[in-house]
Amino acid sequence: MQTLQKNTMLVPVDFSDIAMHALNHAINVAKHFNNNLALLYVMEEAFLSGLLSLGKNEKQEELAKEAINTRLQKLADDIQAQHGISCSVHVHTGKIYHVINETTEALKCDSIIMGSNGASGLGQLIGSNASRTILESKVPVIVVKSAQTSNVYKNIVFPVDLTLESRQKIKWAIHLGKSYQSNIQLFTFKTSDEFLNTKIQGAIHQIEAMLKENGISFNVHVADKLEDDFATETLKYAEKVQADLLMIMTQTEDKDFSEYIFGTYAQQIVNTSQKVPVMCINPTKTGVIGGWGY
Repeated sequence: MQTLQKNTMLVPVDFSDIAMHALNHAINVAKHFNNNLALLYVMEEAFLSGLLSLGKNEKQEELAKEAINTRLQKLADDIQAQHGISCSVHVHTGKIYHVINETTEALKCDSIIMGSNGASGLGQLIGSNASRTILESKVPVIVVKSAQTSNVYKNIVFPVDLTLESRQKIKWAIHLGKSYQSNIQLFTFKTSDEFLNTKIQGAIHQIEAMLKENGISFNVHVADKLEDDFATETLKYAEKVQADLLMIMTQTEDKDFSEYIFGTYAQQIVNTSQKVPVMCINPTKTGVIGGWGY
């Protein structure tokens, strides 16, 4: 994030409490990296239909946009005055997840920080807007659900499995670890298969070597056995160590790498985590899409 030319983080805002939690989170991160913010309000068609009950009226729609823009600009001005962070404001109409990702690309934002109410039950996504945003995003998406007194990423939980995608996030762990002088908590588990255990240990050793090479503090926790599924155990561990951030990859469940599927593990993590912000990174064929100053 820290470059001669300031980077910009996108924050979708609908003025709800959850969105304001995410905005406050983004303010702290922006201050740390000396970044700019882009505040985005999306007017969905359903909202406009309710507002313009008598049918499409371009004048009324424009008045609604102006009112929202005024409120958003006031928020941006307050952030500038209180925190010295430059904020641009954007009001667009369309599908929320499409507009978020289109705006991210248009403004060349390096990350998205957004709120979510979450969901209960493994069959549910975190809400179509948040889940589709994560699916389609080419930059990391940090999902925030609760207000925090501090969001300095000093304690980062890094789940490790045998997928190539899982290990792609090491670049981000190193970047954040250097900037925040973080401790990276590598979390994995033993299986009943000694061959798999050996492969997991090999993956851990590779990650350890990279962290050592970059001077990053870390420790390793290997669960003797999983009392529950890996996602649930990961969340239990993150809360136990009072993690400031949980880093995950959105897994692919399709052999065709060109089509990303919001995997069960990632979906469950984002759905269930209430206290710990979750950083979602989409895998790529060659590595992780760069950002935040590198």
